[in-house]
Amino acid sequence: MSRYPHFNFKIEQQDTKTKARVGLLQTPHGDVETPNFIFCATKASIKGVTTCQVKQANTQIILANTYHLMLQPGAETVERLGGLHKMMGWDGPMLTDSGGFQIFSLGHGSVASEIKRTSDQQRPKTMLKISEEGATFRSYLDGSKHTLTPEKSIDVQRKLGPDIILVLDECTPFNVDKDYTARSMNLSHRWAKRSLDEFDRGNNGKQALYGIIQGGVYEDLRKEAADYVNDQPFFGHAIGGSLGADKAQMAAVVKLARSRLKDERPVHLLGIGGIGDIWRGVAEGIDTFDCVHPTRIARHGCALHPEAEARGREHLNLKNARHKEDNNPIDEKCGCTTCQKYSRGYLHHLLKAKELLAFQLISIHNIFYMNQVVADIRAAIKDGSFAEKCAPYQANIS
Repeated sequence: MSRYPHFNFKIEQQDTKTKARVGLLQTPHGDVETPNFIFCATKASIKGVTTCQVKQANTQIILANTYHLMLQPGAETVERLGGLHKMMGWDGPMLTDSGGFQIFSLGHGSVASEIKRTSDQQRPKTMLKISEEGATFRSYLDGSKHTLTPEKSIDVQRKLGPDIILVLDECTPFNVDKDYTARSMNLSHRWAKRSLDEFDRGNNGKQALYGIIQGGVYEDLRKEAADYVNDQPFFGHAIGGSLGADKAQMAAVVKLARSRLKDERPVHLLGIGGIGDIWRGVAEGIDTFDCVHPTRIARHGCALHPEAEARGREHLNLKNARHKEDNNPIDEKCGCTTCQKYSRGYLHHLLKAKELLAFQLISIHNIFYMNQVVADIRAAIKDGSFAEKCAPYQANIS
Protein backbone atom coordinates (compact mmCIF):
# COMPACT_ATOMS: atom_id res chain seq x y z
CA MET A 1 0.00 0.00 0.00
CA SER A 2 1.18 3.52 -0.72
CA ARG A 3 2.52 5.40 2.30
CA TYR A 4 0.25 8.35 1.37
CA PRO A 5 -2.83 6.79 -0.29
CA HIS A 6 -5.12 9.82 0.09
CA PHE A 7 -2.60 12.45 -1.00
CA ASN A 8 -1.30 13.58 -4.35
CA PHE A 9 0.68 16.49 -5.74
CA LYS A 10 0.65 17.24 -9.42
CA ILE A 11 2.31 20.08 -11.30
CA GLU A 12 -0.17 21.56 -13.75
CA GLN A 13 1.97 24.26 -15.36
CA GLN A 14 5.61 25.32 -15.24
CA ASP A 15 6.73 28.89 -15.91
CA THR A 16 9.11 29.05 -18.87
CA LYS A 17 11.37 31.81 -17.48
CA THR A 18 11.60 30.91 -13.78
CA LYS A 19 11.10 27.88 -11.56
CA ALA A 20 7.60 29.04 -10.64
CA ARG A 21 4.90 26.42 -11.06
CA VAL A 22 1.19 25.93 -10.60
CA GLY A 23 0.18 22.72 -8.87
CA LEU A 24 -2.63 20.92 -7.08
CA LEU A 25 -2.08 19.45 -3.62
CA GLN A 26 -4.78 16.87 -2.90
CA THR A 27 -5.56 15.94 0.73
CA PRO A 28 -8.36 14.05 2.54
CA HIS A 29 -9.99 17.38 3.40
CA GLY A 30 -9.85 18.89 -0.07
CA ASP A 31 -7.50 20.36 -2.64
CA VAL A 32 -5.04 23.24 -2.34
CA GLU A 33 -4.08 25.22 -5.42
CA THR A 34 -0.40 26.08 -5.35
CA PRO A 35 1.35 28.45 -4.90
CA ASN A 36 -0.65 29.21 -1.77
CA PHE A 37 -0.47 30.83 1.64
CA ILE A 38 -1.22 28.98 4.89
CA PHE A 39 -2.76 31.09 7.65
CA CYS A 40 -1.70 30.49 11.25
CA ALA A 41 -4.33 29.30 13.72
CA THR A 42 -1.61 28.92 16.34
CA LYS A 43 -3.76 27.79 19.28
CA ALA A 44 -6.54 26.38 17.07
CA SER A 45 -7.77 29.90 16.37
CA ILE A 46 -6.93 32.59 13.85
CA LYS A 47 -7.08 35.48 16.26
CA GLY A 48 -10.23 37.57 16.00
CA VAL A 49 -11.95 35.74 13.14
CA THR A 50 -14.04 32.61 12.77
CA THR A 51 -13.23 29.72 10.47
CA CYS A 52 -16.34 30.65 8.47
CA GLN A 53 -14.94 34.15 7.90
CA VAL A 54 -11.57 32.66 6.99
CA LYS A 55 -13.25 30.39 4.44
CA GLN A 56 -15.33 33.28 3.02
CA ALA A 57 -12.07 35.18 2.45
CA ASN A 58 -11.05 32.39 0.00
CA THR A 59 -8.67 30.56 2.33
CA GLN A 60 -7.85 27.00 1.26
CA ILE A 61 -5.52 25.79 4.06
CA ILE A 62 -4.60 26.75 7.62
CA LEU A 63 -2.13 25.52 10.23
CA ALA A 64 -2.07 24.97 13.98
CA ASN A 65 0.79 24.71 16.45
CA THR A 66 1.77 21.41 18.06
CA TYR A 67 3.72 23.00 20.92
CA HIS A 68 0.90 25.20 22.16
CA LEU A 69 -1.82 22.59 21.71
CA MET A 70 0.09 19.79 23.45
CA LEU A 71 0.29 22.08 26.49
CA GLN A 72 -3.25 23.45 26.29
CA PRO A 73 -5.76 21.84 26.03
CA GLY A 74 -3.61 18.73 25.39
CA ALA A 75 -3.54 16.38 22.42
CA GLU A 76 -5.78 13.83 24.13
CA THR A 77 -8.44 16.47 24.76
CA VAL A 78 -8.35 17.59 21.12
CA GLU A 79 -8.66 13.96 20.03
CA ARG A 80 -11.68 13.42 22.29
CA LEU A 81 -13.27 16.53 20.80
CA GLY A 82 -12.99 14.95 17.35
CA GLY A 83 -9.63 16.39 16.25
CA LEU A 84 -8.75 19.89 15.14
CA HIS A 85 -11.08 19.94 12.13
CA LYS A 86 -14.21 19.18 14.15
CA MET A 87 -13.16 21.22 17.18
CA MET A 88 -12.46 24.31 15.08
CA GLY A 89 -15.32 23.89 12.63
CA TRP A 90 -12.85 23.82 9.73
CA ASP A 91 -13.51 21.37 6.89
CA GLY A 92 -10.51 22.23 4.70
CA PRO A 93 -6.89 21.05 4.59
CA MET A 94 -4.74 21.69 7.64
CA LEU A 95 -1.07 21.47 8.61
CA THR A 96 0.64 21.27 11.99
CA ASP A 97 4.29 21.95 12.74
CA SER A 98 6.29 19.59 14.95
CA GLY A 99 6.60 21.86 17.99
CA GLY A 100 10.37 22.23 17.63
CA PHE A 101 10.33 25.84 16.47
CA GLN A 102 8.53 27.06 19.59
CA ILE A 103 10.57 24.94 22.00
CA PHE A 104 13.85 26.33 20.74
CA SER A 105 12.79 29.89 20.10
CA LEU A 106 9.82 30.95 22.23
CA GLY A 107 11.05 33.36 24.85
CA HIS A 108 9.72 36.64 26.21
CA GLY A 109 7.28 37.14 23.34
CA SER A 110 9.89 36.76 20.59
CA VAL A 111 10.10 33.96 18.08
CA ALA A 112 11.07 35.24 14.64
CA SER A 113 13.94 37.45 15.82
CA GLU A 114 15.71 34.46 17.33
CA ILE A 115 15.43 32.07 14.42
CA LYS A 116 15.23 34.07 11.20
CA ARG A 117 17.22 37.18 12.04
CA THR A 118 20.21 38.28 14.05
CA SER A 119 19.80 38.23 17.79
CA ASP A 120 22.00 38.43 20.86
CA GLN A 121 19.43 36.63 22.99
CA GLN A 122 20.43 33.41 24.71
CA ARG A 123 18.25 30.33 24.71
CA PRO A 124 15.03 31.13 26.54
CA LYS A 125 14.89 29.94 30.14
CA THR A 126 12.12 27.50 29.29
CA MET A 127 14.63 25.45 27.24
CA LEU A 128 16.32 23.03 29.64
CA LYS A 129 18.20 20.41 27.62
CA ILE A 130 18.77 19.15 24.09
CA SER A 131 19.78 15.50 23.91
CA GLU A 132 19.67 12.60 21.53
CA GLU A 133 16.35 11.65 23.12
CA GLY A 134 14.67 14.97 22.43
CA ALA A 135 14.14 18.44 23.85
CA THR A 136 13.34 19.00 27.52
CA PHE A 137 11.63 22.26 28.41
CA ARG A 138 9.31 23.91 30.90
CA SER A 139 5.79 24.92 29.98
CA TYR A 140 5.36 28.67 29.59
CA LEU A 141 1.91 28.19 31.17
CA ASP A 142 2.68 26.56 34.50
CA GLY A 143 6.38 25.69 34.58
CA SER A 144 5.75 21.95 34.30
CA LYS A 145 8.56 19.90 32.77
CA HIS A 146 8.15 18.14 29.41
CA THR A 147 10.33 16.20 26.99
CA LEU A 148 9.35 16.28 23.34
CA THR A 149 10.87 13.42 21.39
CA PRO A 150 10.43 12.75 17.66
CA GLU A 151 8.05 9.93 18.54
CA LYS A 152 6.04 12.13 20.91
CA SER A 153 5.77 14.89 18.31
CA ILE A 154 4.34 12.49 15.73
CA ASP A 155 1.96 10.97 18.29
CA VAL A 156 0.68 14.42 19.30
CA GLN A 157 0.18 15.44 15.67
CA ARG A 158 -1.62 12.16 14.97
CA LYS A 159 -4.06 12.93 17.79
CA LEU A 160 -4.53 16.52 16.62
CA GLY A 161 -5.55 15.07 13.24
CA PRO A 162 -4.32 17.54 10.57
CA ASP A 163 -3.66 16.45 7.00
CA ILE A 164 0.01 17.45 6.81
CA ILE A 165 2.48 17.00 9.67
CA LEU A 166 6.18 17.79 10.13
CA VAL A 167 9.16 15.95 11.58
CA LEU A 168 10.74 17.19 14.81
CA ASP A 169 13.88 19.23 14.23
CA GLU A 170 16.19 21.48 16.22
CA CYS A 171 15.84 25.09 15.11
CA THR A 172 19.17 26.88 15.34
CA PRO A 173 19.33 30.67 15.70
CA PHE A 174 21.26 32.90 13.32
CA ASN A 175 24.19 33.63 15.58
CA VAL A 176 25.58 30.12 16.20
CA ASP A 177 28.74 28.94 14.48
CA LYS A 178 29.05 26.42 11.67
CA ASP A 179 30.19 23.56 13.92
CA TYR A 180 27.10 23.91 16.10
CA THR A 181 24.88 24.21 13.03
CA ALA A 182 26.37 21.02 11.58
CA ARG A 183 25.88 19.05 14.81
CA SER A 184 22.34 20.37 15.08
CA MET A 185 21.56 19.46 11.47
CA ASN A 186 22.80 15.90 11.95
CA LEU A 187 20.73 15.58 15.13
CA SER A 188 17.71 16.81 13.17
CA HIS A 189 18.38 14.14 10.54
CA ARG A 190 18.41 11.40 13.18
CA TRP A 191 15.22 12.84 14.66
CA ALA A 192 13.67 12.95 11.17
CA LYS A 193 14.35 9.24 10.69
CA ARG A 194 12.78 8.46 14.06
CA SER A 195 9.82 10.68 13.15
CA LEU A 196 9.37 8.73 9.92
CA ASP A 197 9.60 5.38 11.74
CA GLU A 198 6.96 6.46 14.25
CA PHE A 199 4.79 7.80 11.43
CA ASP A 200 4.96 4.41 9.68
CA ARG A 201 4.07 2.54 12.87
CA GLY A 202 0.75 4.36 13.17
CA ASN A 203 0.09 5.34 9.57
CA ASN A 204 -3.63 5.26 8.76
CA GLY A 205 -3.29 6.94 5.37
CA LYS A 206 -4.97 10.13 6.57
CA GLN A 207 -1.79 12.16 7.10
CA ALA A 208 1.28 13.06 5.03
CA LEU A 209 4.72 13.73 6.50
CA TYR A 210 7.09 16.52 5.45
CA GLY A 211 10.85 16.48 6.06
CA ILE A 212 12.66 19.70 7.03
CA ILE A 213 15.83 21.13 5.49
CA GLN A 214 18.13 22.77 8.04
CA GLY A 215 21.76 23.89 7.63
CA GLY A 216 21.56 27.57 8.50
CA VAL A 217 23.29 29.97 6.11
CA TYR A 218 26.02 27.49 5.15
CA GLU A 219 25.95 26.33 1.53
CA ASP A 220 27.48 22.88 2.05
CA LEU A 221 25.21 22.14 5.02
CA ARG A 222 22.08 23.19 3.14
CA LYS A 223 23.11 20.90 0.27
CA GLU A 224 23.72 18.03 2.67
CA ALA A 225 20.36 18.57 4.38
CA ALA A 226 18.51 18.76 1.07
CA ASP A 227 20.15 15.57 -0.15
CA TYR A 228 19.23 13.80 3.09
CA VAL A 229 15.51 14.59 2.90
CA ASN A 230 15.48 13.76 -0.82
CA ASP A 231 16.60 10.24 0.08
CA GLN A 232 13.83 9.72 2.65
CA PRO A 233 10.24 8.78 1.69
CA PHE A 234 8.65 12.05 2.77
CA PHE A 235 5.58 13.29 0.94
CA GLY A 236 6.87 16.84 0.89
CA HIS A 237 9.66 19.11 2.06
CA ALA A 238 9.85 22.20 4.25
CA ILE A 239 12.73 24.69 4.27
CA GLY A 240 13.35 25.89 7.81
CA GLY A 241 15.91 27.22 10.24
CA SER A 242 17.94 30.40 10.01
CA LEU A 243 17.57 32.05 6.63
CA GLY A 244 20.11 34.81 7.14
CA ALA A 245 20.57 38.37 8.34
CA ASP A 246 18.64 40.15 5.57
CA LYS A 247 16.35 39.52 2.64
CA ALA A 248 19.19 39.14 0.16
CA GLN A 249 20.79 36.38 2.20
CA MET A 250 17.41 34.77 2.78
CA ALA A 251 16.75 34.71 -0.96
CA ALA A 252 20.14 33.10 -1.56
CA VAL A 253 19.58 30.43 1.11
CA VAL A 254 16.10 29.61 -0.19
CA LYS A 255 17.35 29.42 -3.77
CA LEU A 256 20.16 27.07 -2.82
CA ALA A 257 18.03 24.77 -0.66
CA ARG A 258 15.17 24.62 -3.16
CA SER A 259 17.46 23.89 -6.10
CA ARG A 260 18.50 20.58 -4.51
CA LEU A 261 15.00 19.27 -3.81
CA LYS A 262 12.97 16.82 -5.84
CA ASP A 263 10.57 18.66 -8.12
CA GLU A 264 7.83 16.05 -7.81
CA ARG A 265 7.31 16.82 -4.12
CA PRO A 266 5.57 19.95 -2.73
CA VAL A 267 7.94 22.42 -1.04
CA HIS A 268 6.95 24.66 1.87
CA LEU A 269 8.85 27.68 3.20
CA LEU A 270 8.39 27.88 6.96
CA GLY A 271 7.45 31.15 8.64
CA ILE A 272 7.80 33.52 5.68
CA GLY A 273 4.97 35.81 4.63
CA GLY A 274 6.24 39.09 3.20
CA ILE A 275 4.65 39.73 -0.19
CA GLY A 276 8.00 40.29 -1.89
CA ASP A 277 9.37 37.17 -0.21
CA ILE A 278 6.45 35.17 -1.60
CA TRP A 279 6.99 36.36 -5.18
CA ARG A 280 10.72 35.64 -4.93
CA GLY A 281 10.10 32.26 -3.31
CA VAL A 282 7.63 31.22 -5.97
CA ALA A 283 10.21 32.16 -8.62
CA GLU A 284 12.51 29.54 -7.06
CA GLY A 285 9.82 26.84 -7.00
CA ILE A 286 8.32 27.23 -3.52
CA ASP A 287 4.73 25.96 -3.40
CA THR A 288 3.40 27.09 0.00
CA PHE A 289 4.23 29.65 2.68
CA ASP A 290 3.03 30.41 6.21
CA CYS A 291 3.33 33.38 8.53
CA VAL A 292 1.40 35.21 11.26
CA HIS A 293 2.18 38.53 9.54
CA PRO A 294 -1.21 39.32 7.88
CA THR A 295 -3.27 38.87 11.04
CA ARG A 296 -0.63 40.16 13.44
CA ILE A 297 -0.35 43.54 11.70
CA ALA A 298 -4.16 43.72 11.60
CA ARG A 299 -4.16 43.71 15.39
CA HIS A 300 -1.93 46.78 15.22
CA GLY A 301 -4.35 48.58 12.91
CA CYS A 302 -2.42 47.92 9.69
CA ALA A 303 -4.10 46.91 6.44
CA LEU A 304 -2.36 45.41 3.42
CA HIS A 305 -2.73 47.65 0.38
CA PRO A 306 -1.27 47.71 -3.15
CA GLU A 307 -0.38 51.42 -3.03
CA ALA A 308 1.49 50.96 0.22
CA GLU A 309 3.16 47.89 -1.26
CA ALA A 310 4.31 49.95 -4.24
CA ARG A 311 5.99 52.33 -1.79
CA GLY A 312 7.78 49.43 -0.12
CA ARG A 313 5.74 49.31 3.10
CA GLU A 314 3.04 46.73 2.24
CA HIS A 315 0.42 48.23 4.59
CA LEU A 316 -1.51 51.31 5.64
CA ASN A 317 -1.65 52.31 9.30
CA LEU A 318 -5.33 53.05 9.85
CA LYS A 319 -4.57 54.66 13.21
CA ASN A 320 -3.06 57.62 11.38
CA ALA A 321 -5.08 60.83 11.65
CA ARG A 322 -5.38 61.21 7.88
CA HIS A 323 -7.92 58.36 7.87
CA LYS A 324 -10.20 59.97 10.49
CA GLU A 325 -12.75 61.35 8.02
CA ASP A 326 -11.93 59.16 5.02
CA ASN A 327 -15.15 57.71 3.61
CA ASN A 328 -13.35 55.36 1.26
CA PRO A 329 -12.82 51.66 1.93
CA ILE A 330 -9.34 50.31 2.62
CA ASP A 331 -9.10 49.39 -1.06
CA GLU A 332 -11.79 50.25 -3.60
CA LYS A 333 -10.78 47.30 -5.78
CA CYS A 334 -10.89 44.75 -2.95
CA GLY A 335 -13.76 42.26 -2.82
CA CYS A 336 -13.59 41.46 0.90
CA THR A 337 -16.62 42.08 3.12
CA THR A 338 -14.75 44.77 5.06
CA CYS A 339 -14.04 46.83 1.96
CA GLN A 340 -17.57 46.29 0.66
CA LYS A 341 -19.22 47.69 3.81
CA TYR A 342 -16.91 49.82 5.93
CA SER A 343 -14.85 52.98 5.52
CA ARG A 344 -11.35 53.83 6.63
CA GLY A 345 -12.89 56.50 8.85
CA TYR A 346 -15.03 53.92 10.65
CA LEU A 347 -12.07 51.57 11.11
CA HIS A 348 -9.99 54.48 12.41
CA HIS A 349 -12.72 55.24 14.96
CA LEU A 350 -12.89 51.59 16.08
CA LEU A 351 -9.14 51.51 16.57
CA LYS A 352 -9.10 54.73 18.58
CA ALA A 353 -12.03 53.47 20.67
CA LYS A 354 -10.18 50.15 21.18
CA GLU A 355 -13.15 48.21 19.85
CA LEU A 356 -12.32 44.56 19.11
CA LEU A 357 -14.37 44.74 15.91
CA ALA A 358 -11.53 46.74 14.34
CA PHE A 359 -9.13 43.82 14.60
CA GLN A 360 -11.67 41.43 13.12
CA LEU A 361 -12.53 43.63 10.15
CA ILE A 362 -8.92 44.43 9.28
CA SER A 363 -7.94 40.76 9.69
CA ILE A 364 -10.66 39.76 7.22
CA HIS A 365 -9.26 42.26 4.72
CA ASN A 366 -5.67 41.11 5.18
CA ILE A 367 -6.62 37.44 4.82
CA PHE A 368 -8.56 38.18 1.65
CA TYR A 369 -5.69 40.32 0.35
CA MET A 370 -3.09 37.58 0.87
CA ASN A 371 -5.33 35.05 -0.83
CA GLN A 372 -5.66 37.44 -3.76
CA VAL A 373 -1.86 37.81 -3.92
CA VAL A 374 -1.34 34.07 -4.37
CA ALA A 375 -4.30 33.86 -6.77
CA ASP A 376 -2.69 36.61 -8.87
CA ILE A 377 0.60 34.72 -8.78
CA ARG A 378 -1.07 31.54 -10.03
CA ALA A 379 -2.79 33.50 -12.79
CA ALA A 380 0.50 35.15 -13.81
CA ILE A 381 2.21 31.78 -14.10
CA LYS A 382 -0.64 30.47 -16.22
CA ASP A 383 -0.70 33.44 -18.63
CA GLY A 384 3.09 33.73 -18.92
CA SER A 385 3.45 37.11 -17.19
CA PHE A 386 4.97 35.91 -13.94
CA ALA A 387 8.61 36.81 -14.67
CA GLU A 388 7.66 40.34 -15.70
CA LYS A 389 5.47 40.89 -12.64
CA CYS A 390 8.06 39.35 -10.32
CA ALA A 391 10.92 41.51 -11.62
CA PRO A 392 10.24 44.53 -9.34
CA TYR A 393 10.35 42.24 -6.28
CA GLN A 394 13.59 40.69 -7.48
CA ALA A 395 15.10 44.16 -7.95
CA ASN A 396 13.84 45.46 -4.60
CA ILE A 397 15.98 43.31 -2.32
CA SER A 398 18.64 44.31 0.16
